[in-house]
Amino acid sequence: MSARYIAHLDMDAFYASVELLRYPQLRGKPVVVGGRRRAAQPETESGEFATLRGYSGRGVITTSTYEARALGVFSGMGLMKAARLAPDAVLLPADFDAYRRYSRMFKDAVRAIAPLVEDRGIDEIYIDLTDLVAARAAEGAPDPWARARAIATDIQRSVRETTQLSCSVGITPNKLLSKIASELNKPAGISVVRSDEVERLVWPLAARKINGIGPKANQRLEALGIRTVGELAHADVALLVAHFGQSYGAWMHAAAHGRDERPVVTYSEPKSISRETTFEDDLHAVRDKEKLTRIFTELCVRVAGDLQRKGYAGKTIGLKIRYDNFKTVTRDLTLAAPTQDAAAIRRAAGECLKRVPLDRRIRLLGVRVGALAKPGAAPDRVPGQQTLLSED
Repeated sequence: MSARYIAHLDMDAFYASVELLRYPQLRGKPVVVGGRRRAAQPETESGEFATLRGYSGRGVITTSTYEARALGVFSGMGLMKAARLAPDAVLLPADFDAYRRYSRMFKDAVRAIAPLVEDRGIDEIYIDLTDLVAARAAEGAPDPWARARAIATDIQRSVRETTQLSCSVGITPNKLLSKIASELNKPAGISVVRSDEVERLVWPLAARKINGIGPKANQRLEALGIRTVGELAHADVALLVAHFGQSYGAWMHAAAHGRDERPVVTYSEPKSISRETTFEDDLHAVRDKEKLTRIFTELCVRVAGDLQRKGYAGKTIGLKIRYDNFKTVTRDLTLAAPTQDAAAIRRAAGECLKRVPLDRRIRLLGVRVGALAKPGAAPDRVPGQQTLLSED
């Protein structure tokens, strides 16, 4: 297989960085983003911002600035725990509309230079630079990796000029290594890892740095005495297969050696579109009925807006509820024809709601639309298949 030059671009502390554009006076200070944006500004008339000190509730951190991370405060951490570690850190509510807007801006800036982009979320993308590296051979740089770095520098500059935000880029022969490399020199860094540098640069890292090895798998590896990528690379494949199964065990071993043949996928059809919200305080189906009804309708309107903006309609309407005991239930209703209409989605989701027990307080509510299709496209039908009107 010919050489590939794959980049992973990761925006630096993305949500927090967008907030610092709005509040530049907070630069250099520990800031965490969490909870929801309310009508009031997070600063008082005197210019003071709310801090974590005295916070009570079960909110979690969406992201934090590097100054806050230095105090041990990271995304996914409960805000109450963060308050104990960094009581003077500024707390800002999240503004996902702004984050999505800046996400579109930075991706458009990248595509203007390197069009082969795989969208992996609001703040990260993969980029196939292979053709661009080959095209720049005529410009005189003999080392293709130097050409790849120069392209990444152009991309970084364009992203900053477009958004005023910084990003970090990892460039390697494949997606797996590039995901790791983009973390090596944050913030605003460019890291190049060639195939012959995996042993020196990647093997000393913790095994959990491999995307696909989560906390539970990492604990099981540690129980086997495997803590680093290098130790995983030297582990007996039969041992890994015995403890993790044939597919996952073999993949772990290959990943530790930096092997990954996955292509950069520039487009894929979504399977569903959803919106959900976790409440600051559990809500009661009767006493908080008015508030729940308002939030329920708003979720349906937002899902409909997402469908219309992305050009899809869906037949399967789903409801998701998580109770105060963390039990989650879902219900689906499949319509006779696809829809992207908020009222139709609300009616179908309401029918789903009638089939859900409401004897406990609710902590999360979500609405999903699946079985997506482009309006006007011919439906996919299996010969002899009947229309399913409802299902659990």
